[in-house]
Amino acid sequence: MIKANFFQAWSKLHGDAQISGIVKGWLTISYYLVRPLAKLRVTPNMLSIAGLIFGIALYLNAQSPWAIGLLVASLLCDGIDGSLAIITNKASKWGAALDSILDRTTEVFWVLTFISIGGNEYIVIGAAILAFAQEYLRARAGGLGLTEVGVVTIAERPVRASILFVSLIAFTIDLQIINFLAALWLILQSFSFLTISRFAYNRFG
Repeated sequence: MIKANFFQAWSKLHGDAQISGIVKGWLTISYYLVRPLAKLRVTPNMLSIAGLIFGIALYLNAQSPWAIGLLVASLLCDGIDGSLAIITNKASKWGAALDSILDRTTEVFWVLTFISIGGNEYIVIGAAILAFAQEYLRARAGGLGLTEVGVVTIAERPVRASILFVSLIAFTIDLQIINFLAALWLILQSFSFLTISRFAYNRFG
């Protein structure tokens, strides 16, 4: 599949979303990353599962120098599995459902990692509950017939991963800001959940 067709297929799967700027840059990188994987017959589901495995390894090595690399590896697998599905013509509803399940499961290990490096468990778990509730509400809205992509909030999965990434760096250099970052996540996640709730209410209320 040539790059132009890849962009067209991705756009169609995402509600005819426009491809430009950062999105175009990431999709270009993703396209060239997955081409050799497709030739090696790596499947999208294999990448999704690998993302979870790296997430588990992250938790088991939360306080080691490997933690940051394991988080990046997990995110990379999750970030390109959809692109691989497009290039290999293996995009399916089952694959999308499996990817979503594995994403949520991986985030459980993110939460455990956050706590392992010193994050206040009540704050971190509170933020995680709001994050999972947000994703459930979005999925439930889709199940009820909301076909729009939906509002993008200030605490989407990449933002949650970024907060954990910075927290791991802070732990590595012994910078005492981990609970500040946990509190920041909770605040952002609260606003994010309220945004999704209002979006759903305006569509169904």
